[in-house]
Amino acid sequence: MTLNTPYRAIFCDLLSDQTIDILPLRDVQFDDYIGKAGSLSGTIPIPDKAIAERVRQVEEGRTAIYLERGGDLWWGGVIWTSTLQSSTRGVLTLGIQAATFDSYAARRRIRNEINFTTPTDQLVIARKLWEDLQKTDDGNIRVRPGNDTSQVEVKRTAAWRDGDETLYSEALEQLAALENGFEHQIMVFRDPVTGERVRQLRLGSPKIRTGATDLVFDRPGTILSYSFPRDATRGGTTAVARGASVNNNAAAESRPLYSKPPAVAQDLLDGGWPRIDLSSDHNEITSQTTLDSLATATLAQARGAVLIPEISIRLGGVVPPALLGRSARIRITDEWHPQGLDARYRIIGVKVSPPERGRPDTADLYLEEA
Repeated sequence: MTLNTPYRAIFCDLLSDQTIDILPLRDVQFDDYIGKAGSLSGTIPIPDKAIAERVRQVEEGRTAIYLERGGDLWWGGVIWTSTLQSSTRGVLTLGIQAATFDSYAARRRIRNEINFTTPTDQLVIARKLWEDLQKTDDGNIRVRPGNDTSQVEVKRTAAWRDGDETLYSEALEQLAALENGFEHQIMVFRDPVTGERVRQLRLGSPKIRTGATDLVFDRPGTILSYSFPRDATRGGTTAVARGASVNNNAAAESRPLYSKPPAVAQDLLDGGWPRIDLSSDHNEITSQTTLDSLATATLAQARGAVLIPEISIRLGGVVPPALLGRSARIRITDEWHPQGLDARYRIIGVKVSPPERGRPDTADLYLEEA
């Protein structure tokens, strides 16, 4: 079945955001997350020469795609790959793979000096990285930097050198991963006054939060299914972060800097947890303080067993497009929760499956404790 109501696929020029065409799209799935790029996959049917000429305008790396539902933009990003395919019966299709607009930062490298020698608010540095990325017309994908502020201001020094070929995405992730760091995401929406499509950089320190009221999901009710996986292989009770080698003597053994002492979740060890070690590599970092901060942040995000609850819901008119960062109240009554679970979580990821072949319009929501 072709994607039609309630979704519409709009194809645009990446740099100018001028609409190229509105084309049918089928077999669609899309997702989005806080802190990492989301993805979209789908297939454009090509039944005749007229449609083929229109589809030729879709070019990898320079075409953007939006999904619109009920007049709201639910997803936007860059088409990076496509596959033209003919079946044994001669049926032509073009399969596309796209990623949200923040994926563009993973295709751009820092090729000038960027220095913040004076301690500067970390959100200001993050915005400056996007401004530097977009400072020329041929690199400006029209992401607005925004004006988010921190709950508690965190100032940092940072520097990136010409010649290191550091990806802008890596620079942002390094900055965000520090202790008392921040979250980032690019959301798309229509300007309520002009109707213009907007690509907005969102920053949240320490967290991105959306909306003043909780979304409520019940089972039995809106929740179709749920899973609460707990994974101790992804968690730990100690952490070390390794950085670059600062050895300038070619005759001596070259060893990287590392955080010391290791970050330790002493409360878990005192409570009976075994020692489980985490380690992360940051090959461009030469600051001992930064490595210590990274180790602390790594352990804070993966203490003990990692839990990322997931619920599947039926989409309806009460579910808004701006789900990431929203607080969700989950109420479940079943054999495992005979007294009823009533807990608050924050939505950190969403994967949508539009309706096809009798399947309802559903979304998988990935949660963390609020």
